[in-house]
Amino acid sequence: MIDNNLKNCREELEMTQEELGYVFGVSKNTVSGWENAHDTMPFNKLIKFCNLYDYSLDFVCGLTRKNTKYGKINTNKEKIGKKLKYLRVQLNLSQQALADDCNFSQATYSTYETGKFLINSITIYTICKTYNISMDYIVGRTNNLKIQK
Repeated sequence: MIDNNLKNCREELEMTQEELGYVFGVSKNTVSGWENAHDTMPFNKLIKFCNLYDYSLDFVCGLTRKNTKYGKINTNKEKIGKKLKYLRVQLNLSQQALADDCNFSQATYSTYETGKFLINSITIYTICKTYNISMDYIVGRTNNLKIQK
């Protein structure tokens, strides 16, 4: 992810890449790839990280400079899909227009909005970055729609 704070969070927790990799069942090299934006941390692992160590999604992903502690994220692809649809309607966009703005396919986006699949990290990040929307809002952790810088 672009502008991510994962490395800063890990260092704040006084963990090595190897230790964090152990928590997620991945190698040190995988953690390094996440931290250096060579690879994208899967959304379920990102949520697990935020839940375990009490970080906001917006902070870990570099959308805000301040960590707000919201509590646990309960991943529910249907609820996330409903939030995505609500946001899109509020923005007065079709699925195609949103997909075009964010440079991904409408068909893929539709599977997230309908709750068929859990959205992936890069897609939710791109939507939030493009429209200044809080990732924590989309997963239901906060009522603040906009990112608080």
